[in-house]
Amino acid sequence: MTTKPPLYDLSKIDFDNVIADVEEIRKYNPQRHEMEQLTAIVVDDVECHTVVGYKDVTDDEFWVRGHMPGMPLMPGVVMVEAAAQLCSYFTQKHDLLQAAMVGFGGLEEVRFRDPVVPGDRLVLIGHLDKVRPKRMLVSRFQGLVGDAVVVEGIIKGIAIPVEALSAQQSPS
Repeated sequence: MTTKPPLYDLSKIDFDNVIADVEEIRKYNPQRHEMEQLTAIVVDDVECHTVVGYKDVTDDEFWVRGHMPGMPLMPGVVMVEAAAQLCSYFTQKHDLLQAAMVGFGGLEEVRFRDPVVPGDRLVLIGHLDKVRPKRMLVSRFQGLVGDAVVVEGIIKGIAIPVEALSAQQSPS
């Protein structure tokens, strides 16, 4: 177990004071059904460039049956997806990238430190480090279970050219 400090003081958070539930998150993020990886947002601090949310991990997750049967561990890629959705929510809510949609641009320095299992609450912290409107954003992120940092890294988001992609998809 690591003693790395969190990017945000969790003792300052009232987890019962949800500022965005799944329905509110859907206003900013396109993911639906099995791909929705956030339960709620509890901090949305534009001045500090920080967002905090969580994913309550249940026995009903799409990966439980097949990922490590008998010992279901949340896949690292799903943890990273949850962090990406958190950062995307913050970016889109505040129109920081000035793009219709945010996509994965890359990952750096990602480390998985402890497992996440059904019954855990994965608290996610995103801190926006850099934004180039209409181009790219860079955020640090952490995922914690209890006081332990279980995943961390740097995530990059890019502007997705929705209009151009839609034009390519539509028949002429």
